[in-house]
Amino acid sequence: MQDDSSILVQKPAGTGRRLILLFHGVGATPENLLPLAAAIATTEPAAWVVSVRSPDPSDFGMGWQWFPVRAVTEENRIDRIAAAMPGFVQAVRGWQKRSGLDPEATTLIGFSQGAIMALESTQLPDAIAAQVISIAGRFAQPPRICPETITVHFVHGDDDPVIDPRYSIAAADRLASMGARVDLNMIPEVGHMIDQGVVERVCEQVRKG
Repeated sequence: MQDDSSILVQKPAGTGRRLILLFHGVGATPENLLPLAAAIATTEPAAWVVSVRSPDPSDFGMGWQWFPVRAVTEENRIDRIAAAMPGFVQAVRGWQKRSGLDPEATTLIGFSQGAIMALESTQLPDAIAAQVISIAGRFAQPPRICPETITVHFVHGDDDPVIDPRYSIAAADRLASMGARVDLNMIPEVGHMIDQGVVERVCEQVRKG
């Protein structure tokens, strides 16, 4: 475990083949993603698997967050994410340094706010990962550039009342039109949650690399 209370779920012998970082939602903790992390560790026994804690106490009075959601709007969300992004990149780079693995061997998996941060990182000038898996997430604004070296996977319940699944559909379409490597998995009758079907779909994407 790191000083920031992130949870190192699996550390393979030697350097390992991959670095897989999980990012929880707002008001949650790294522990909330441990069932998914455990399934991923079983899927990829040669990977580092880490459930990363967000840096700031949540507006909700429990758990943690990357950016505040109180009074959030479509306009100010963009600036809030931009302010949080250096810390997000620093967290990813820190685990890359510790594991000895580079962006080409790194997968980012985010749920809700964690997915928002992971998706927005694909718009940075320098890629920090080769694969991003968004669970019940969205871009703060439509993608502006094609993440040429990153494969992006969207997994979204079609009954999500918190983040409209149409955001994932629109983003996947836009990225595909830019020539990005992208796919979309809509999970029937699933809300804003990670159920067993979501776990299986994520593990399938992890196996594909």
